[in-house]
Amino acid sequence: MVNGFQVSQAIHVAATLGLADLLSGGPRTSGELADATATDPDALYRLLRALASEGVFHEEDGRRFALTPIGDCLRSDAEEPVGAWAAFVGRPYYWQAWGDLLHSIRTGESAFAHRHGIDPWGYRARNPEEAAIFDRAMADLARRASRSTLDAYDFGRHRTIVDVGGGRGELLVNLLKAHPAMQGVLFDLPHVVEAAGGELDAAGVGERCRTVAGSFFDEVPQGADAYVLRAVLHDWDDPEAVAILETCRRAMAADASLLVIERDIGPPNARPDAKFSDLNMLVAPGGRERSIAEYGALFVTAGFRLAESPAAGFGLHVIVGVPMPDGTR
Repeated sequence: MVNGFQVSQAIHVAATLGLADLLSGGPRTSGELADATATDPDALYRLLRALASEGVFHEEDGRRFALTPIGDCLRSDAEEPVGAWAAFVGRPYYWQAWGDLLHSIRTGESAFAHRHGIDPWGYRARNPEEAAIFDRAMADLARRASRSTLDAYDFGRHRTIVDVGGGRGELLVNLLKAHPAMQGVLFDLPHVVEAAGGELDAAGVGERCRTVAGSFFDEVPQGADAYVLRAVLHDWDDPEAVAILETCRRAMAADASLLVIERDIGPPNARPDAKFSDLNMLVAPGGRERSIAEYGALFVTAGFRLAESPAAGFGLHVIVGVPMPDGTR
């Protein structure tokens, strides 16, 4: 476990170089892969050999390498992709923030802000290349869990859905494709939705989905049947999370639904994926992972009642909130 960072960084390099895509057609030698990636042949062989020892690739005779079921997940078109996430988490600016974990533990503050003097959203707004890498990672995570999310809850009962903080619209595209009568609104920061419009058109749902730019701390589009917050609230500590929920509550009619898609932190001594995601929230945006009960408490503070929380795979739940009448909090 102490040396786990070495495996993580090796996978990051493999994902950045696109090695899994190059191997999708069959085994190739390390020399051929070096030519295709403009890398040093001996150094690339040593990387491939190390990752083969972890089961990411399989080494054959003659320094030939093939994909394994694990390495297959690094393909850009994998059914359950992780390659874009691997390409993101090893970026120097993010890697450096994790190097300041001790600062977060001593102070309770974001190591990212301590290292860079700005929060992750501001950093990526200033650095469009990093923003694009991050957006691809978020889109891959949404695509990875989309099937189990759509199976967990009957989204088709809603005519219009606002995807609040919806990034490039991966979840919304899947919802609109699954429900041809549904209309969608993609809401996110200006630089995010500006890049998303073409992708919505390319996915064939542009005529049923409009984009709106803004901040969910100010206002969100009104009048929809459902408001989705996928992997948004965990980015924020409780006061900010409540403020986001209150913004949604102001936009919602009495019969609308709030759909929060987040991890459940899980019981003690289990769910390391959730526990380390919680540390990731501490290090970077300054947020936290929560239990279903903790989300229910946030709901009440913001004017919602927790209605249900069906499991959606990959540790996620669709946590459904129903607006409470004013004055009942």
